[in-house]
Amino acid sequence: MSFSYPNNEKLKSHKTIDLLFSEGQSISKYPLRLVYVENSDVNNTEKVLMGVSVSKKHFKHAVDRNYFKRVLRECYRLNQNILKENINKPYAFMFFYQTKEKLSYQEIEEKTIQLFQKFNETIK
Repeated sequence: MSFSYPNNEKLKSHKTIDLLFSEGQSISKYPLRLVYVENSDVNNTEKVLMGVSVSKKHFKHAVDRNYFKRVLRECYRLNQNILKENINKPYAFMFFYQTKEKLSYQEIEEKTIQLFQKFNETIK
């Protein structure tokens, strides 16, 4: 089991991001939200592309946004096996932190696991 989050798994394509927001589906586990879309981009060999986002509306200071983005990436990195175990098609994901509350790492990781399990149930 690999716990890496390599560059080729990071969501960077503007075309894919636009597709996510126009046609993507969403699931939530407060305060996290996962927007996903099946990724049929021919150039991509990865099964999963993941991006993270923290709202400027909730955290005015870049320091705070960057902290929560690091936490989200780390939670994804350590629990990506839950997300990938039932996927047989390539997907693009955007992972959001959507509250003003500053939750602890443990709470965010717990919610991440619940969110990934919820995703697995919805795609079955």
